[in-house]
Amino acid sequence: MGRISEIWNSYSAAEKRNIGFYIAGIMMYKLGLEFFNGSITTLATDRFNAANTFTKLGAAQGVNQAAQCVGAILIAPLIKKWPTRSVLAGAIFLFALMTVILLIVDAATGGRMKPAGARTPDYGDWNPNLIFVVWTLAGISYGMVELIRRVIPADIVGGNVGKLRRMDATVHIFYEVAGTSGAFASSSAISRFGNNYSFFLTPIFFTAAGALWLIISTLSFKSPKEIQAELEQAGLGEVEGRRRTSNNYFVQIGWGAVGFAESVYVGAKLVFMNRRFIWLFPSYAVALYMHRFLESSLGAAFAKRVLGVSAWSQIIVGGSNFGELLGAVAVLVLSDVVTTPLPWLRLDALALNIVWVLPAFARVATHDVSWAWKVAGCFIPVSFGWAAGDVSLAAYIQSALSDSQFTHMNVSALGAVMAFLYSTYIVLNAVFSSVLGRVIDHDQRDNGNIIQSLRTVGGVHFSVACALIFSSTFIPRGAFAFNPKAIGNVGLSAPSHAHGASSEEQDSEDEKDLKKVKQPTSDLTDLTELEKGRS
Repeated sequence: MGRISEIWNSYSAAEKRNIGFYIAGIMMYKLGLEFFNGSITTLATDRFNAANTFTKLGAAQGVNQAAQCVGAILIAPLIKKWPTRSVLAGAIFLFALMTVILLIVDAATGGRMKPAGARTPDYGDWNPNLIFVVWTLAGISYGMVELIRRVIPADIVGGNVGKLRRMDATVHIFYEVAGTSGAFASSSAISRFGNNYSFFLTPIFFTAAGALWLIISTLSFKSPKEIQAELEQAGLGEVEGRRRTSNNYFVQIGWGAVGFAESVYVGAKLVFMNRRFIWLFPSYAVALYMHRFLESSLGAAFAKRVLGVSAWSQIIVGGSNFGELLGAVAVLVLSDVVTTPLPWLRLDALALNIVWVLPAFARVATHDVSWAWKVAGCFIPVSFGWAAGDVSLAAYIQSALSDSQFTHMNVSALGAVMAFLYSTYIVLNAVFSSVLGRVIDHDQRDNGNIIQSLRTVGGVHFSVACALIFSSTFIPRGAFAFNPKAIGNVGLSAPSHAHGASSEEQDSEDEKDLKKVKQPTSDLTDLTELEKGRS
């Protein structure tokens, strides 16, 4: 408790107030999200044709991920015109409306809540492919909310890396408390009301979240340039050069799309041309993909094909969320002991091999809910390692790329790297979820079970990822220590500049390489003059 009190007292009264309302809103948001995601995932597994259930499920999830990028681009210009908290609240209200669509369609076509004691839901007469449309619209709204909620923390506590790391970990803890509770509750709701109506609480939770976020102060809205920098830190680097002169919303969306593409390109160059950052590709993008595939595809497949009840997949997700909660707590408590993400990432990589229990369980499991709880327990250490690595890795990326020497002519280096890594994750998830879902469907059709596909899609797939992620943690300088205190010249708790050293002496070879990548090859004078003319 002393540690928690110390962390809480490090914030000012205004910061505490805003953090409190933000956390309350984020918990409402996560509860609604778990009800919606759990319901629509199980609805898809039940309504899609049995011959290609998981092929279509993977494709729908991939479309949802792509729609999130569209939502992020659509919302970006609005943050420049209105307070961040107001845009965030508006986005969550829109998300609430999107989730109501399927409820209205099902009711209008004759569907109703699952009668008490009934074994199957009473669906309306609508084409199951409508799930693609609903998931796409929801993905656009989800992308809007996810982008802005990553801007708010920097608004609340500023650019202090220590405060940001502690706030991120604290928010993650409460986020996963709500996620764990929501996953277990949604499983019960699906069993009781049917997966076509079990998310009727989602719009209520989302509306409550928006109302709470509206109470947050307007933060740094007075400075549009600061808001733009915070937006870029969230992973959407935008072009802000001579081309950006129009106040037209659609023109700004167009430049936002161009800026996003440029961010991805610049981020790829920064990652692949520097030893300091190349290891982030497997450690962040691949690790995030494996975590999402674990929950969304493997958990759903095991519940539907092995246990025979799709609703029990939310019990498995609940165990995964509880592991994430423990991981966030570990980072918060041990932030002064484990100062780099490498030990957590190695733990994450090794824990991926636990997935080998799934084919073993599939041989002996009965249609009993206790097996869902056993799988949930096995997922706890897997998600523990991922969450701990993810929280600490976010702080490392920010500290490594937020220095002024890492700025780029058109886009933020931090935003560019995050845009590239997240886009890579989206591509991996969109492609492999559908392809590997087809493997699961073929196994079920040919053998009547998915034991073999759980070995390949589960065990082999995750062991290969383990080797890739684990080996990548030895790439940075100084990474061969069991618990490195710094990676290269970046220590999360160390000052960013050595006392008395010149800036030239402080630059590592990687930093010099990065400067070469960022240095414009032409028109530097013209662009500088144009910028002066705009100011």
